[in-house]
Amino acid sequence: MSNKRDNLKRVIVDFKKLTPEILALLVEKYPDGYDDENIITFKNANNEIVEAVEVTTDDTKYLVKVSTKLQVTMENYDEDDYEDYDSDDPEAVQDPEISDEDADVEIDEDID
Repeated sequence: MSNKRDNLKRVIVDFKKLTPEILALLVEKYPDGYDDENIITFKNANNEIVEAVEVTTDDTKYLVKVSTKLQVTMENYDEDDYEDYDSDDPEAVQDPEISDEDADVEIDEDID
């Protein structure tokens, strides 16, 4: 007897393709954000290592690539921001403004 979850369509989602529906599912599943325990690591078709968090609908398992943009967008999520968009519109989720504190990169400044 096979599990219904085994027959789900699997979709890898980059931040650029994130829809309001998937974002809402992520915020619902990870209300305090995700951490290392929630991250799934795998190799894609190009043999590149990908880190993602998983959310599931009735028919699809989404693996959403983790990034600073995703983390900041989830932290600042407000469903009212998306009420004028279709739930499957990837144009609705805009790149957040990333502060120096949010960024994982060190900034070198030349001081004369």
